[in-house]
Amino acid sequence: MCAIAKNEGRYLQEWIEYHNMLGVEKFYLYDNESTDDTQAVLQPYIDRGLVEYTFYPGMKMQLKAYKDCVRKHKRQSQYIAFLDIDEFIVPVKHNTIPEYMESLGKFTSVQINWMVYGSGGAKTRTDGFVIERFRDHSVPDEHLNHHVKTIANPRRIITFFSAHRPFILFGKNVDANGKRIKESFWTRPIVTDQIRVNHYAIKSYDEFLEKRSRGRARFNRLRGLDYFEKYDKNEIKNDPIMDKYIVALKKIMGIRFQS
Repeated sequence: MCAIAKNEGRYLQEWIEYHNMLGVEKFYLYDNESTDDTQAVLQPYIDRGLVEYTFYPGMKMQLKAYKDCVRKHKRQSQYIAFLDIDEFIVPVKHNTIPEYMESLGKFTSVQINWMVYGSGGAKTRTDGFVIERFRDHSVPDEHLNHHVKTIANPRRIITFFSAHRPFILFGKNVDANGKRIKESFWTRPIVTDQIRVNHYAIKSYDEFLEKRSRGRARFNRLRGLDYFEKYDKNEIKNDPIMDKYIVALKKIMGIRFQS
């Protein structure tokens, strides 16, 4: 898994442990000039060899980081997922991400749709996992859920159109149902019943303001305050799909970080 982060240290432990629990074997993390405790949080994972850390300064560095990751690691990884720290891959019909991928057969890339999670009315950050604190999300056919994130064979990646999908010249590129992609993700049906990417874009209002102050990974401008309202989707209340993952993550974290 490849990601770029800036001042998201408080979220990294949960994000790494969750995806490692679900089968991610290596994390290539690019630190875009963090001034918080990002490196300290990552150090135990770096020491274990689970995380490869790269300090990556500059403006609008997300796609450059992805390209650097592909260039350096395309011979070491069968597949790489390109994700943000506020996104969690959630297998719906399978126990792990690799198990889901095996169900697809041979493929070059798979595009997985978002499921946008709202604030649930939270104004301030409280203790607990992100996946535990925010349980309300949009209806599946919410327009924002047309967005996708991609898991791809890095040896087939030429460049990146955007943070959502790479440009792949040849290969079998499929949607989350394993159907060959023939049209843009904006126009084809949203698929979230096999696997999805939970997108915790805003969290609480205070956390949204913190996110806004960090700037954007691809643009030299801040998000507008209307971004919160746009992504504050809470139509489906207390979705139980994350229950088993919360229980499992608490068990793992309790064992790993017990005093």
